[in-house]
Amino acid sequence: MDISRKKPSYPLTPELRQYLRDYDREAPLPITYEDLRHFSNSFPLLDRTGHDTLWQTVFFEPQALRELSQGLTEVYALLKTAGDLSFTEHLIADRIDYCQFGNSNPFRVRIVNQFNDNYDYFYVKKADASRLYGLELEHLLSPNSMNFLVHGDTLIEEHIAGIPGDDFIRLRLSQPHINQVRIAKEFVKFNERCFVRLLGDMRAYNYVIDVTPDFEDEQYRVRAIDFDQQSYEGRRIMYLPQFFKDNAAVVEMCARLLKPETLRQYQTEERALMARRARAERHRLRDLLDVMRRHNLAPPDKVAQLKAELNRYHRTEAFNKCDSMGDVVRQNLWLMLGAGAKPA
Repeated sequence: MDISRKKPSYPLTPELRQYLRDYDREAPLPITYEDLRHFSNSFPLLDRTGHDTLWQTVFFEPQALRELSQGLTEVYALLKTAGDLSFTEHLIADRIDYCQFGNSNPFRVRIVNQFNDNYDYFYVKKADASRLYGLELEHLLSPNSMNFLVHGDTLIEEHIAGIPGDDFIRLRLSQPHINQVRIAKEFVKFNERCFVRLLGDMRAYNYVIDVTPDFEDEQYRVRAIDFDQQSYEGRRIMYLPQFFKDNAAVVEMCARLLKPETLRQYQTEERALMARRARAERHRLRDLLDVMRRHNLAPPDKVAQLKAELNRYHRTEAFNKCDSMGDVVRQNLWLMLGAGAKPA
């Protein structure tokens, strides 16, 4: 599929910033995205097999690195413990990676606990309105809580743990111990979530597989990790992971293992769960959609194309009254989740 190679970054509006303040997503940060751009050198980061990861490990002058390390551990405390700095003395930022691939050009920071060498990651990115709406919709409508902070034009995101989708498909999908029926079920549910809330570009490297051992088997959850393409593209199929070529092996597995009535059952289950979450968070969801509806998030031709394609798919003319991508998202939620999911 032909997807937009470089989506423009959309600035945050005053209304979006107020929403972020109202729901505790904004906090003053000691380090900004621009501070990290002042690195002095870099080299390619390779994986365990020696292949290029498309990330660069970056280096800073010694004095700058000391200041950055202190600031980044404080950012980690803000993200994880609401700013409790009592434990940061034994934490250090021991590596900073930079990625020029994709839209957000993120920095990935590794924080190490010096007492036990345990480590964790978080990301520093340029704040893009599309991504923020995507993160918030994921937080409100999916089974996944999203932890992030914004200050000015800087976005801090918690690391989402899991096996990258492309690695899982290539290396693990055909292993004998993998429960393929459970994988198929979760992919159907993931596909449904993406379409209901119009999250696009879920190629295999834009989601992860979270594997949890159970008392008899393993449980799986497919989790999006890239939200830049929230309601931006004009083609309906861009919001359905099943149509991306690198997901073909999973799609074939779903077709082989799931009968049509079972597939519809899983789709209905996921929509029912999303509707329940929408009702529980109806006031916050209303506030988010009200801000989103007034925000220009895509070119007019993409909005018009998506309205027409969703009208055909739903056999309705309800999308004709939509003036923005936010309107389109709200209308799609109402049609797919039912009247009980309408924001108050």
